[in-house]
Amino acid sequence: MREPSEELAERIAGEIALSADPGATLRKWREEFDVTQTRLAEELDVAASVVSDYESGRRENPGIGVVSRVVEALLAIDERRGGDRVRQHARVLSAGFDQEVVHDLREYEATVPLARFYRAVDAETVAAGRADTVAGHTVINSVAAIKRLSREEFYRLYGQSTNRALVFTGVTRGESPLVALRVVTPTPSAVVLHGIEPPDLWEHAPALARADGVSLATTTLPLEDLLEALREFP
Repeated sequence: MREPSEELAERIAGEIALSADPGATLRKWREEFDVTQTRLAEELDVAASVVSDYESGRRENPGIGVVSRVVEALLAIDERRGGDRVRQHARVLSAGFDQEVVHDLREYEATVPLARFYRAVDAETVAAGRADTVAGHTVINSVAAIKRLSREEFYRLYGQSTNRALVFTGVTRGESPLVALRVVTPTPSAVVLHGIEPPDLWEHAPALARADGVSLATTTLPLEDLLEALREFP
């Protein structure tokens, strides 16, 4: 069985090599690892302008040698920082999901107050639920999940416990995630709809949440900032 780092390295290299815009894809992964152009250049022992030129397309598309070096550098930096990105990738894989569907899935060592979770992701409560703690979270691309997941797969979003917060990204009104949750039992402790303000929420969403005893909240925190906050949570 391959190590998660090997699988992640293969995925990154493949995406960059097959991309119509390799520079933009390289930049996406550098930012995903929270590595600056300067830091990556230091790891590669090149000038920062070299990394900038590849990402902007001013240099020719990077060949497999350059891509391999970049991937190795990102993984090396992550390992020295504690391996957070590789662990995140491994968690999603172990749950049987692609990261296009699930951005992050994690269990906590102990339950934490739901109010503390909301503060971490800058969420505003719309409806209070029965639970006041959570034991984990799952961050889900709502459109991809609804289009691609079966009922059984949707249930696996709960990970090890339903006492968790499900954060749905790519939300416009919040109707689809809440309706989808009605056919999956049991329900989660909390649902956070990302990218939407309370006034723009589907009018029936609060009532549905209250009926199911689910805490409902919204947040407009940028996705990368939200994921970064959850990497350091709880």
